[in-house]
Amino acid sequence: MAQIKRLKEQSERLEAPLDEHIAGPVASLLGYYTSLMDTPKKRAFWDPSPDCTHVHIVCGDSFAGGMKQALTGLGWTDSHKLVTLRENYAIGPLRQLDSPEGRKARSDWFLQNILGYSTASDECEEMYMELMDKLEQIPEQAQVVIWTSGNACEQTGLRLAVHLLGNRPNGIVVCDACAICEELYNTPDASIKYRSSGEIPADKLREALLRIQDGNKLTAADITRLDLEWKNISEQSRVLRIWQDNAVLEVPADYYDSYLLEKLDYLKPPSGDDGFLKSARLIGEALGYCEQCIGDAYFEHRVRELIYSGVLEIKGVPTAMRFYSVRRKQGRETER
Repeated sequence: MAQIKRLKEQSERLEAPLDEHIAGPVASLLGYYTSLMDTPKKRAFWDPSPDCTHVHIVCGDSFAGGMKQALTGLGWTDSHKLVTLRENYAIGPLRQLDSPEGRKARSDWFLQNILGYSTASDECEEMYMELMDKLEQIPEQAQVVIWTSGNACEQTGLRLAVHLLGNRPNGIVVCDACAICEELYNTPDASIKYRSSGEIPADKLREALLRIQDGNKLTAADITRLDLEWKNISEQSRVLRIWQDNAVLEVPADYYDSYLLEKLDYLKPPSGDDGFLKSARLIGEALGYCEQCIGDAYFEHRVRELIYSGVLEIKGVPTAMRFYSVRRKQGRETER
């Protein structure tokens, strides 16, 4: 990075053009450098500002990306800002998340159980403090819009957001982008059932944004209820949650094990592979047909748990879904 920076400074001082054979690659490299250096500025652009009129709180980077595109398309970027809850609250411990010890326990669980997770507890603590700073930056006149939908991650995120906002004087509106878009665009001949807000394209999100004033305006009683529900969630110790009967419910960690085994029995492995099926194929099937929005990482975690417990056999190395295959554990007689 230091060398590229020096090259950029040198190129700006050069009076003669670069040789045509290196001009293109150098320009491309300098462009990547500039883009990378501007990333923190782009992130800060969406932080709440003293003169903003609305602050949107969303769950997940995918939904945040679509929301940024939608706000840009409407020309609202100066007055509408964004705060993102980046974690998947459907999985992992949430006990005592208000404390450093609780946040460390959550980070440690992800490090020990979720493949590809590499955020250390001190980084998680930094992210949490950054989130709190952004919430503190919300000016008193701004309306807070919390987006949620019918899944455990976003519903838990709603309750957490209300809790973190505390006794701020801002008016709070809750909007369900999935419900809005299903009402606007579904027809008897063609319909989409969204399981999370991150699935909605930016052009449809624009229409949802135009209807935020029709959202559910939270009363003091609503805020108290949601805050209490968050406190109840944060006192429980299980690592899996679902959305059922308009409530966030904790369920046992092995809740989806029988579902995964049913999908494995249903799928036909490739011929000549001795009955083994790629784990990515199994997890993709489970993800596609699950009514809840859990995420592929948790399904992969449970596949490995079924391997460790001797229910499944493995072929390959479980460094990533695509690198190993599984089948039902077979007895010696079956193997013969």
